[in-house]
Amino acid sequence: MNTANLQLEGLLLAISALCLTLKQKGILSDAEIGEALRAAETAAKLRGDTSELRNANIDAIHFPIRFLKRAVESGPEPLDFCRIASRVGSSKQNARLADPAE
Repeated sequence: MNTANLQLEGLLLAISALCLTLKQKGILSDAEIGEALRAAETAAKLRGDTSELRNANIDAIHFPIRFLKRAVESGPEPLDFCRIASRVGSSKQNARLADPAE
């Protein structure tokens, strides 16, 4: 496996844990975390819309944001990169089935 992928995995788990801690301590609400991640996804969509990237590249840009959304939704259960990443992939696939134009 590419070392950069492992670094990304560790970084996403660390940021997920930080988001969950902020939520548990009442520093940020679910809504505030959700809004921050929606803002990031909007910025990512704008970048994808204005460039000549392939769908796979656009998906790669969106993956970390979608991962963090799923991780924060996971609640108190231990973070599991593979399980959360699978949920992201499943939701992306379900969205494409619902909207064939994507």
